[in-house]
Amino acid sequence: MLTDFFKLALNNLRRRKLRSWLTMLGIFIGIAAVIALISLGQGLRDAVTGQFASLGTEYLTIQNAGTGFGPPGSTVVEKLNDHDLKIVEGVRGIKEVVPRLIRIVKIEYNNAVSFNYVGDVSEDKIKMNIVYSSGNLEAEKGRLLEIGDKGKVVIGQNIAKKENFGKEIDVGKKINIQGKDFEVVGILKKGSSFQVNDVIVMLNSDLENLLGIDNEIDLIVAKVEDTEDPVAVSDRIERALRNDRNEKIGEEDFSVQTPLEALSAVNQVLTAINVVVVGIAMISLLVGGIGIANTMYTSVLERKKEIGTMKAIGAKNSSILLIFLIEAGFLGLVGGIIGVIIGGGAALAVGAIANSFFGSEIINVNLSIPLIIFAVGFSFLIGIISGIVPSYQASKLKPVDALRG
Repeated sequence: MLTDFFKLALNNLRRRKLRSWLTMLGIFIGIAAVIALISLGQGLRDAVTGQFASLGTEYLTIQNAGTGFGPPGSTVVEKLNDHDLKIVEGVRGIKEVVPRLIRIVKIEYNNAVSFNYVGDVSEDKIKMNIVYSSGNLEAEKGRLLEIGDKGKVVIGQNIAKKENFGKEIDVGKKINIQGKDFEVVGILKKGSSFQVNDVIVMLNSDLENLLGIDNEIDLIVAKVEDTEDPVAVSDRIERALRNDRNEKIGEEDFSVQTPLEALSAVNQVLTAINVVVVGIAMISLLVGGIGIANTMYTSVLERKKEIGTMKAIGAKNSSILLIFLIEAGFLGLVGGIIGVIIGGGAALAVGAIANSFFGSEIINVNLSIPLIIFAVGFSFLIGIISGIVPSYQASKLKPVDALRG
């Protein structure tokens, strides 16, 4: 009996093809938006987490106020200096401080030119290891820089690609940086941060000589003692720098950041964005539900005689109710499935375009099975709820009134 109801409901929907598709339009637009936005939002969250994960929780980053987007310190106009470094070194709870330089340089190779970020490593073994550890830097080919490696560099994977210079850069090759040749001794492992994949690493003395830098620091990486709370140490550094610069609270021209603080702030923003966009998508689902209700009301009016005939030959009210509920549920279910396909495809396409633009697998879009099941189930539920009142009215029609039409 139930199988017959399903067949009857499907045949009724097939007869009204255009109306059925138009009715499902609002549903699958809403579901597509939910799937695409949530999947992309999670991919973006993972990408941001990957960026901040490149710094361990025991490392603090100190820099002056920046002017735009880019790796930490690279967009700062007024640089930190040796005086600031000594102040940070004197703060209780600091185990080691490492001054860093991050600049943009011109690279020439195979008669092609590119502009990339270059970061330095200290020529002190302990500080050098802190840079490697805090940045999760590992060599996939060759090796990392060592003490005494003047005139040598390590490059990120994206720089080594053939697409950049028409020819792949391999270990042992020489590249020209700012008019001076450097030997590539290592290529970094691919990281979750595009900063790792697009960076050149050279010794501090090489970078200072190459760009004529004197008493300038783009950022300071401070390693906190194992027994200390990074947030408490961060507060002490802020207080020390504020007192030295004679600045008031809230008017600082510098920042001291822990990875966890930064990640928490970004996650709050991403969560708020997700709530807003999902709310907008839910409006589309509401419109889709109204469309299903309207279609079912129209169907009841058009099929009064059919309902009267079924009742006249013995169909129960519950049977009529079930047939119309199945129709409404099918509209929501099919709309949800199409929405999942469209939304999933859109999320994967946008993720691929973004990764192509950055030249790295930054946004990894994973279509969550629980999310897909929830979306399809929710759209089916919307169909059922939207069809309850019209289905109930159809089931309550008296045979005589229905046949009179």
